[in-house]
Amino acid sequence: MRAAAQAHCRAIFNMANLKRLGKETLIYGTSTVLARLLNFCLVPFYTYYLLPGEYGIIATTFAVVALLNVLFLFGLDQSYLRFASEAENKSKVFQHCFYGVLFNGLVLSVLLWVFAKPFAQLIGIGAQHAQIIHLAVWVLFLDVLNMIPFTKLRLERRPWYFAGVRTVSIMVNVAGNIVFIAYLHQGIASILWANIFGSLASLLLLSPVVFGELRSGLCKLDRTLYADMLRFAWPFVPAGLASLLISVIDKPILVHLAGLEQVGVYQANFKIGVFMMLLVSMFDQAWRPFFLAHAKEPDAKETFAKVLSAFFAVGSWFLLGLSLLMPVIIQSNLFGHFHIISPAYWGGLSVIPLVLTGYFCYGLYINFMVAPVLTKKTRVLMWITLLGSAVSITTNLSLVPHIGIVGAGWAVALSYAAMAGALFLFTQKVYPIQYEYKKLAAMAAVCVATAAVSYGFSRCSGWTPLGIKIILLTLYPLWMWLIIRKNPPATPVSVSP
Repeated sequence: MRAAAQAHCRAIFNMANLKRLGKETLIYGTSTVLARLLNFCLVPFYTYYLLPGEYGIIATTFAVVALLNVLFLFGLDQSYLRFASEAENKSKVFQHCFYGVLFNGLVLSVLLWVFAKPFAQLIGIGAQHAQIIHLAVWVLFLDVLNMIPFTKLRLERRPWYFAGVRTVSIMVNVAGNIVFIAYLHQGIASILWANIFGSLASLLLLSPVVFGELRSGLCKLDRTLYADMLRFAWPFVPAGLASLLISVIDKPILVHLAGLEQVGVYQANFKIGVFMMLLVSMFDQAWRPFFLAHAKEPDAKETFAKVLSAFFAVGSWFLLGLSLLMPVIIQSNLFGHFHIISPAYWGGLSVIPLVLTGYFCYGLYINFMVAPVLTKKTRVLMWITLLGSAVSITTNLSLVPHIGIVGAGWAVALSYAAMAGALFLFTQKVYPIQYEYKKLAAMAAVCVATAAVSYGFSRCSGWTPLGIKIILLTLYPLWMWLIIRKNPPATPVSVSP
């Protein structure tokens, strides 16, 4: 009886933890969803105001900005998250991370500003667009200053403040895009100017957090602490670069193999993956603080296993829904002569399911992040993400010359799948978790069957294919719920006479 009561209490406790994680995911996700959705709403705006070649320049620039952001930040946000969670003097950790990021950002910004022309030529947009690089420098520097205060809010589990700042920044960014492009006619530079003003708004709203940690005065440099933080942080740099290479290396490769116009077509359709990525981002924002907070509980691994099952159920539904319905919606006449993506960009619709699959696999990868963080073996992330980037580069170089931008889509899917698989194997080696394998297998089978049935009816005429897709997607959550709620048979307990 006592064992049964304890099991019941553990189940209630695990459910409470899952509900709290879900609540914080939704709050963090408010800003993330708004950011992704508003940025997605800018896609039709860009495709109607910018030529594919111009959009290709912006896509290539922001791909490089994403890579440079990792160098500017140098993993110090992760160091803050890890060391401040255990430190008695959290302000000391904050100052070391913030000033470290500030110094690193200044040095790299000056170098990039001075060598803007050769750098623009190197990435394929041409030396004539050096001004774009100068604006990108401001975007990078301001963004990196925001990261440590944002990480502090996450660690302190203040999701409403986090979401509020992000929301204001996003609104300023979107408004800036509209004003600079539609009214001031500043062309592709408008997108960078809008990002600069959005980052400035964010930094202004985060200033109370920053000054609150710096008001005690400049702390003395603790060389031991800073060395430990850098030692923990540096593996995140190659790991972050390798991870980003998976999602951005396709643009520079496409520039040289297919041209800026094809990059623009690819990027417009790649953006559809934002809906899956926002789900993963929402989850990630709450997941890391969650598992750090609950890692020492006796039933932590059981909770982590249930989280993976829940993510798989919700994520696979998003994957199917977006893959099956978005191409139909994009090409429909729901908005008259206006489309979500201009018809000039429809040649890339076939990459959508591949990009979505890649982001779903990235969500699985985030689930398995428990092991390297809790065991402090973060160096493995570098090798795993290098594996993913190697798969991405190899697939791009092998397939793009033969099947164009679809090859880039396959590269995204395969590289993230390789990363998830490798991190799973590492997790089971150093921090083994008994995941709900039977439930996961059942959910995967239902997912594949749903996609197969939908594809089988795709050649039918009229509204039949769309009707079948809607019916299947409506029934899918029911199947997931039935699978998740099914409890394994209880293990018999022997009672001594």
